[in-house]
Amino acid sequence: MFTAAEALERVESARSAEDLFGPRTTDPDKRRQAKRLYHALASVLHPDVAAGARAHAASANLTRLHHEWTQSTTVELRTRTGVYRVGEPFAVGSIANLYESDGPHVVKVVRNPALNPLLHGEWHALRSLERFTDRNQWLRPFYPRLLDTSGDVAKGSRAFTVLDPLRKGFVTLKDVQNAFPNGLDGRDYAWMHRRLLKALAGAHQIGLVHGAVTAENVLVHPEQHGIVLAGWSFAVEEGQRLLATSRTIAYPPEVEAGEPVTAATDVHMAHTLMLDLLAHNEHRQRTFARGCLQDRPSRRPDARDLLDEYDELLDDLYGPRVFRPFALPEGA
Repeated sequence: MFTAAEALERVESARSAEDLFGPRTTDPDKRRQAKRLYHALASVLHPDVAAGARAHAASANLTRLHHEWTQSTTVELRTRTGVYRVGEPFAVGSIANLYESDGPHVVKVVRNPALNPLLHGEWHALRSLERFTDRNQWLRPFYPRLLDTSGDVAKGSRAFTVLDPLRKGFVTLKDVQNAFPNGLDGRDYAWMHRRLLKALAGAHQIGLVHGAVTAENVLVHPEQHGIVLAGWSFAVEEGQRLLATSRTIAYPPEVEAGEPVTAATDVHMAHTLMLDLLAHNEHRQRTFARGCLQDRPSRRPDARDLLDEYDELLDDLYGPRVFRPFALPEGA
C-alpha cells in the first residue's frame, strides 16, 4: 500500500507508461503485476480519497498511462510461408501461451525455449493424425488442424505452432466442469465421453499416446455436440517415456514411476476425468469408469473395445439414443 505522497511521487516522476509499469509485454504474469500496481496507486489517488488539484491530475495521468501501457503489444512471428501478428494471450497452458493472430489462426508459443522439443512432438503427432484422417475422414473433427510451424529456431528462441482457431462456440471441458460444480448428468456426459473415446481410439490405432488427457485439453462445442482432443505437446509414440510431465496433472502409476507409456495410460486418464466430471449419483457410469483405473496397464481395456462396452451401458441405462440439447448456464 502506498501513502498519498509515495503515489504522487511515482506517478509524477513517470515520463512514460514504461517508466511507471516497465517494458510493455504480453507476458501474463507481468501484465497482472502492472494491473496490481495500477490499482494500488489508483486507490490512493482517486478523487473520492485524495483531495486537491494535484492528486486529481495525478489520478487522471495514472489512468491515461495505464490505458496506454495495456494497449495490445503486437509481435510478428514469421515462418517460411507466413507472418502472424499476435497480441495478448487468451489462454495459458502448461507449457505454452495461446494467442489469436490477425488472421484465422491460433498461435501456440512455448514459454521456455528449453521446452521446444515438446512442440516438435506436437507437430509430429498432428501430422501423423492428419495423414491418418486423410484415410479416415470421419475422425478429422476430433483433432486440431496444424496449419504452420516455426520450424527449427535459433538457440534461445521459442518455437511456435499455428493452428486452426477452433474458437467460435468452443469451450474447454474445464469450463463445463466449472459451470456444473455438482457434476454432469450422465446423459450429457455420455456424448462427450463417446467422442473422446473415438478420438483416443484413432490416435492409438497409429501408435500415438496423448499423455495429457485433462479437462483443459478437451474442447467442447455444446450446441453441435463437438469434441476436439487438443494439447498434443506431451504426445509420444507408444512404448516411449513422456518427455515431460506437469505438476497440475494426476497421472496413472506408470507415469509416476517413470515407465514407458501405452494406450492404457490415456484410458486411465480419460476415466479419471470421467469421475471428475460426472455427478456423484451417476453410480453405474462411475462404476464403469473405476473399472478402467487398474494400476497395471495390461489390465485396462483399450479405447476401441471400451466404446462398444460403453454403448451397451448407455443402451441399458437410457434406451434408444436421442439428441439431447446441451448448454452452459447463462453467464458461465
